[in-house]
Order: sequence, then C-alpha cells, then structure tokens
Amino acid sequence: MIEALRKMIQRLHYPLEVMLVCVRWYAAYPLILRHIEEMMAERGVVVDHATVHRWSIKILPVLTAVFRRRKRPVGTNSRRAGDDHRRQERCQHGGHRGHARRLRRRHRAAPVEIPRQHRRAGPPGQRIVRLMVGFKSFRCASILIAGVETMHMIKKGQLDRPKAHVSTAASQFYSLVF
Repeated sequence: MIEALRKMIQRLHYPLEVMLVCVRWYAAYPLILRHIEEMMAERGVVVDHATVHRWSIKILPVLTAVFRRRKRPVGTNSRRAGDDHRRQERCQHGGHRGHARRLRRRHRAAPVEIPRQHRRAGPPGQRIVRLMVGFKSFRCASILIAGVETMHMIKKGQLDRPKAHVSTAASQFYSLVF
C-alpha cells in the first residue's frame, strides 16, 4: 500500500475499501455526493456526503501521482523533420487559413464556467464536471478534475499492465493502491 495513504488511514474510522469505492464512484461516474451517500446507505454504510468529499480531496492526488508513474509510455513520433518544414510552408501560403478560422470560431463559443486548462478532459469530463458545480476553491476543483481525468485514462486503457492481463477499470483503479 502507498505510504501516504497508510498514514492517512491510521486517523480514519472507515475501512479503506469503503473509502476507495466512494472515491471511485465519484471520479468515474456523473454522480453528486448525495447520490453516493444514498447508495452507501442502501448497502448499510452510513457516510456523510461531506466525508466523501474530504476523502476525494485526500485520496485522488495520491492515486493520480501513482497513475502518472505507471502510465503506459507514449509511442515515438514517426514524422520526419522535412514533414514539419513542408507543413510550415503550406501554412505560410494560406492553405490552412480557413481551418484556423473555423477553430477560432469554435473555441470562442467554449463554456466560460469551466477553466480553460480543464477543458482538456473533453466531453466526458465536462459532463461529469457540470454535476460537480459546488467547487469552493480552485485547489479542490483541480484535484477533483485531475481524478476524473485519471479515471477516464484508466477506462481508455492507458495504465501500463501486461498484455495478457485483462481487468476492469475498477480493478485497475484499486491496483493503484495495492
């Protein structure tokens, strides 16, 4: 188990499995904290929505850091240096002006309420973030959105693991801890 989580668990009253399930549900699905509170109550675990939020703020940065270390390496760039030179020449001659204009128009209509650096999460991330409208600070928002992005990357199969080993996104999420 990760040393940072081990220190945190010594002070908490709930088992780690309960905390991880709540944090995974919050990062993986478009749920609000009160939904998670109700779902846990149906399973016989009484937990407050504010507690789930505190767990998320404490656990997600640790898991995100572990994921970054275990992320599958990106392939090498197969373009040659001459390709970039030809592309620059085409741009200088106006071949891509229309495309650049369309991109500028499209990005002007981007939602204002989501900070620019968090739009990288794409439509799935924006859908989840819209439900998390109660961000009190930028620090909390960046931690939670990084956790959502991490879960999204796990679902896309970007965690480095043996090719023959097939596992669910949930088991890959838990493998970051154990």
